[in-house]
Amino acid sequence: MEGAELELERRSRFLSGLIEKKKATEQQEQNSKLNVRVRAADMSFSLQNRAFRCARDLLDSMPGKLDSKRLALALKKEFDSAYGPAWHCIVGTSFGSYVTHSIGGFLYFSIDKVYILLFKTAVEPLDN
Repeated sequence: MEGAELELERRSRFLSGLIEKKKATEQQEQNSKLNVRVRAADMSFSLQNRAFRCARDLLDSMPGKLDSKRLALALKKEFDSAYGPAWHCIVGTSFGSYVTHSIGGFLYFSIDKVYILLFKTAVEPLDN
């Protein structure tokens, strides 16, 4: 019986790996349509896609010059309202950063020539 259980576990891992590869391929195809390049990520594909679409829509709504503050504020508000507080967003064409983030809450990507860092931090209640 133990051999059969091990074989089922091996097959399950194999199939899970195939599913993840398929999702990654679909993600790359979607990214190329939006002209997005992921630089670093610790975030689910669904949250990444939401960030990409939101950023693309906001950039398309800005005729002419990039308003990086407006873009950062809009992305922060979008993620705060959808996924809870303590999201932070940095937008620009050149910046350095070193941040601590919550697990599953980090995305650094470029769209066109704009770089976007979106990350979540933990919110601790104040003790009185």
